[in-house]
Amino acid sequence: MSYHSKVSPTDITAILKTVLHKETDSVSLHEPCFAGREWDYVKDCLDSGYVSSVGAYVGKFEQKLAEFTGAKYAAAVVNGTSALQICLKLAGVQAGDEVLIPALTFVATANAVCYCGAVPHFADSEMESLGIDAEKLADYLKQTAELKNGVCTNRSTGRPIRALVVMHTFGHPARLDLLLQVCRQYGLVLVEDAAESLGSYYQNIHTGNFGKLSALSFNGNKIVTTGGGGAVLTNDEAMYREAKHLTTTAKLPHRWAFWHDEIGYNYRMPNLNAALGCAQLEQMEPFLRRKRALAEQYRKAFEAVPGIQFFTEPPYARSNYWLNALILSEENAPLRDAILEDTNDSGIQTRPAWVLMSRLPMFRNCPRMDLTVAQNLEKRIINIPSSARLGMPYDTPGGDDAT
Repeated sequence: MSYHSKVSPTDITAILKTVLHKETDSVSLHEPCFAGREWDYVKDCLDSGYVSSVGAYVGKFEQKLAEFTGAKYAAAVVNGTSALQICLKLAGVQAGDEVLIPALTFVATANAVCYCGAVPHFADSEMESLGIDAEKLADYLKQTAELKNGVCTNRSTGRPIRALVVMHTFGHPARLDLLLQVCRQYGLVLVEDAAESLGSYYQNIHTGNFGKLSALSFNGNKIVTTGGGGAVLTNDEAMYREAKHLTTTAKLPHRWAFWHDEIGYNYRMPNLNAALGCAQLEQMEPFLRRKRALAEQYRKAFEAVPGIQFFTEPPYARSNYWLNALILSEENAPLRDAILEDTNDSGIQTRPAWVLMSRLPMFRNCPRMDLTVAQNLEKRIINIPSSARLGMPYDTPGGDDAT
C-alpha cells in the first residue's frame, strides 16, 4: 500500500489494541517496571539509615553505569537536567556563549543551556535518525560562523558558539561520526544529551562515549529509573573529578570542616534513589529485549498500513526503542490530533512530539538555522505506548508520564 494514502483514526486505535492486547481501562505511554530486587535494596538502604547522598549504593550505581555503558566514569546526580548543566559547564560554556542544540527536543536541553547563562542556537533535524542533520549544520556554519583565534563565533551576534549538544531522539542515536567532524572543523565541544538513549549503540559503541561529556536521565518514565535522577558520563578523569566536586557543593574533604573552594551545586543523587537504580540496572538486558520485541510487533502491525510509518532504528545503530513513534505522511498530518483524540479516548495514551523549542515564548528570539525538517516532523509524529512491561507476560505497577 502507498505511504501517501489516507488513514483512519479508528483504524489506528484498532491496530494499537491488537498489539497491546488491551484488557485494562488504560495503557500508559511509558511506565516503570519493578520486577527485580528493588524492594530488597530500598529496604536495605532504609535499614542502614543512609538515605541521602552518603551511602554505598551511590558508588555501586555509578560503577554499574560505567560498566554497562563502557564509559570510564559516571557521576550520579539528582536529574538529567542538572547532569546536562554540569556537562555544559565543564565543557567551558560561559554566560553569553551560544550552544547549538536541536529544535526538536525536550525543554530540558534548552533549559540547561540557559542555566549556564548561555543562549540556545537551534539546529534542524534529519529524517533518518530524527537527530541533528550534520550535513545541513555544516553548510549552515559555513555561512554563519567563523573561527576567531580558534573560537567559533557567530558572525551575526558576535557571540562565541562554544558547544554542540546532540540529543538522541526517542533513544535513536544521531549521526555521531558526522557531527564529530563538524565539531572538529569548528572547534566545538560535543556534549551528548543521552537522557533517552541508555542501552542504545552507535556503530556498536554505547551512546555517551562520543561526547567529551554526556548526560543520562533516570526519571520515572525512562528505561531504567531511580525515581528521579541523572548522571554525567565521561572518559576524562579530570572532568569526572570536577563533576563529582561541583555536584557535592564544591566541598573539600575533611572530617568536620566546611570549606568550599568554588560555587558548587547540591546535585548529588540520594542513596535511596541509587538503591532503586542498582536493582533496575540488573534488569537492563531483559528490559531491552522486551522493548525491542514490542517495537517489532508495532513494525509488523503497521508495515502494510497506508499513510503511516512506524519509525525504526537507523541502519548504523541499535536502539533501545525508548519511546516508539509513528510518523504520518504529509497528506495525513492534519489527522494527527484526531488520532490522538481517538486513541486517548479509548484508553491508549499517545502524544505528539514536543513543541519545537524555537516556538516557545522564552526562546523565540534565539538564533536558529532553517528548521524545515523539524517543523515538518513536529506535525507528523505520534508517540505510542512503549513500556517494557508491554512485552512481558505479567503486569507491574507504575504510571509515570513520559517527557
